[in-house]
Amino acid sequence: MRSFAAVLPAGCGLALWAFCCAASAEEAQVVDGIAAIVNGDVITYSQVRALSAPREKVLRSQFTGKELDSKLIELRQLALKDLIDRRLVIQAFKKESYEIPDHIVDARMHQIIRESFGGDRNTFIKTLEAQNYTLGEFKEKETERIMVQAMRSHNIKQNAIISPTKVEDYYKKHRDEFTSKEQIKLRMIMVSGQKDTASAPAQKALAEEVLGKLAGGAEFDRTAQVYSEDSTRDNGGDWGWIERNRPDIEKKLIQEEAQGLQERWIASLRAKAFIKTF
Repeated sequence: MRSFAAVLPAGCGLALWAFCCAASAEEAQVVDGIAAIVNGDVITYSQVRALSAPREKVLRSQFTGKELDSKLIELRQLALKDLIDRRLVIQAFKKESYEIPDHIVDARMHQIIRESFGGDRNTFIKTLEAQNYTLGEFKEKETERIMVQAMRSHNIKQNAIISPTKVEDYYKKHRDEFTSKEQIKLRMIMVSGQKDTASAPAQKALAEEVLGKLAGGAEFDRTAQVYSEDSTRDNGGDWGWIERNRPDIEKKLIQEEAQGLQERWIASLRAKAFIKTF
């Protein structure tokens, strides 16, 4: 096994029947099952719902009826795609015989406990229990997160220098995007939970604990990486800036270039993989 040194710091058709059942009525019960198989690795419907749940709450507050059903199905399709892509990246990591040294994972765990729980391991364990995680499951997820970050860093090489001409051309074609007066950067920590359930008190306590840590000076991005349950968790709960200017154009072009490289890389992994959705 080769130790993978380039580790970043922490930070098909879809079977619509089961998804439609859940989308049609909030009280519907969907039996868990296989959503996809990626080179022999199983992705379940419960994993898809866990990833999409935070944003589903937002959709339910904005839409109703058939429009809501359509939005939920689309969201769950995207969640499944994201889970498939992550599984492909992890499989590529293992295929290269890389490994994350135990001391890196242990250091990450100690960092989380130190920075987000004041060094109190018992509070950390209780928080995991409130989120229905075991210590082993959490450690496994952190290990996979490091794998994904490392492989993306290793495989997505990009030119970070954007020429002034390219910036100007982009501005001319997207002028309306850069005339906004809005000045909001959105960051959120999503804590799941429903009223009138057995887990509601624990989830409320967890939310209050998060607020307490932030009020006490805890770093927002670190706190989001530990507590948030939506797809922006890896980015520290960052949903991006709304205000834009010339430096933002360069940043956007760099991000688009990186995104394009990542999509082409993932596409090459998909082309070589056996993926079956249900």
